[in-house]
Formats: sequence, structure tokens, C-alpha cells
Amino acid sequence: MARLLPLKLVYHEGYDLHLGSHVFPSSKFKLIRERLLRTGVATEEDFVAPEPATDDDLRLVHNAEWIRRMHTGLLTFEEVMRLEIPYSRAMVQGFWLHAGGSILTGRLALQDKIAFNCGGGFHHAYPDHGEGFCAIHDVGAAIRRLQRDKLIERALVVDCDVHHGNGTAAIFAGDPTVFTFSIHQFNNYPSDKPPSDIDVHLADGVKDDEYLMHLAREYVPAVAEFKPDLVFYVAGADPYFDDQLGGLSMTMEGLKRRDELVIETALANRAPVAIVLAGGYARNLQDTVTIQAGTAEVAIQALR
Repeated sequence: MARLLPLKLVYHEGYDLHLGSHVFPSSKFKLIRERLLRTGVATEEDFVAPEPATDDDLRLVHNAEWIRRMHTGLLTFEEVMRLEIPYSRAMVQGFWLHAGGSILTGRLALQDKIAFNCGGGFHHAYPDHGEGFCAIHDVGAAIRRLQRDKLIERALVVDCDVHHGNGTAAIFAGDPTVFTFSIHQFNNYPSDKPPSDIDVHLADGVKDDEYLMHLAREYVPAVAEFKPDLVFYVAGADPYFDDQLGGLSMTMEGLKRRDELVIETALANRAPVAIVLAGGYARNLQDTVTIQAGTAEVAIQALR
């Protein structure tokens, strides 16, 4: 009988957005799954396939008009330029699957303490438009669906992507039930950074120890004071020193310590953790795969 992990891994082959030759390697989702299988970290039985989010799920966050135009392809040239990825039916289907995956990951985390989505984390999407490779805000939809189903009341989003979580901040602005935390390189995309509940603006070139000091100083008391029912961890790989779209200087070891800090702090405060992947654009794609598969390994170790 196959050994089962304590961690559920959420994945669908439709996660690939089929972007062609693009700085965003959406093939990474499949490669992360393959890495976990090849190294013996996981077996086929450890993966759970999500259903696509429904339009009703997405309307908890997005305007009905944006959802309609995503379905019909009636995006303006300016909207496609702002999104920065080509429109296709596969892209739309992929975003609906990523959102369904994050909803499922949240449910599984509440059941098992931690769950891992091998995708998701599209934190630049706004209610009425997409930008920065993000058309649909999967984490926002997941939180609103879990709240609607009365599975949670309070959620905390800890965003460790190198880019500010502007869509997250805008969606949950003024909502006392969702605490938004973003630690990011200040001198980087996006230029417009609406305030999160806590924003840690890092200078260019910050290395492991300084990053971890800032993260611990702000994040640890935030979790203890807010007491969330669920933490969504946006575990971007792009603070890595060799990332094409980042300007921080973290090593793989530093990113592993970041993962441990985020996950163990949440569990110490009795908050389950739903992990989504967000960005990662290393010059060597296998570096991104190593970092994000490593986040799953940290989660497994935390559960054991």
C-alpha cells in the first residue's frame, strides 16, 4: 500500500497557462509536481485534483463584468497589456482551476493543519481588472468562499513574494476580518502599492539575515494579536538572488528558513496554513522548481 503524506498536495494539469515563450514559466507547476514525485517526497496518491472555481465563487471578489469579459475574450488592448500575458481559452481555464485549487487548499488546511497548492498566489488581480500576470485573485476568492461557508471568520494573508501584494491590499482594504501582510522589495513592481495592514518595504539587495529579521519582527506579533482562523501563505520564490524580476539577494537556505518561520509561527498560534506559490522567475528554471518544491518539504516536516 502506498505511503501517504501528512500533507495534501493540490494540483491539476490545467494549471499550465500555456503562455509560450514568456518570463513567467507556467510550466513550473507540472515540474514541481514531477520533482516531488521523482525525489520520493510524494507519491501519486498524495495529489488531489481541484474542480474549477465557479463564477459565483469568483463574483465574491471580482466584478461580474470582468468575469464575463474573461469568458468571452472581449478584453481591450490596454487590458491585455496591463495583464502582460496573452489571452487564450487555456489561460482562462487555468485561472479558474488555480482559484478552485486555492479554495480546496484552504478547506484541506482547516482539516489537516497545512495544505499545499502547487499553483495559485495571483496577488496582483483587482476586482475589475488583471495585471502583472494575474487575471483572477485565487486567494481572495478562497477566503471569501470559506467565510461564506462559515468555515472561517478571520484570515491572515502573509505575502512573501518579492512584489507587493497590491491586489490583495485593495480587495481587503477596510475589512477587519482579513489581515494583509506584505514583505517585498520596495523599488520594484507594482508602482502603485495600496497599503496592506502591514507593509515591510525592503531596500534593494537585502540578504537572508536582514530579511528574516524584518519578517520575524512584524509577522510574529501580527499572528499572535490577530488570531486568524486560517493563514494563507503566498510563498513566492522570487526573493532569490538570481531571479530575473527580483532585486533581493536571498539564498535557497534563507528561503527555507523563511518558510519555516511563516509556517511554524502560524501553527504555534493554532492557525492552519494554506500555501500558494506565486512568483518565481529564476534564470535557471530548475532553481525556481527547487525552491518551491522545498516549501512543500518544509510543510511536510512541520506536520511530522
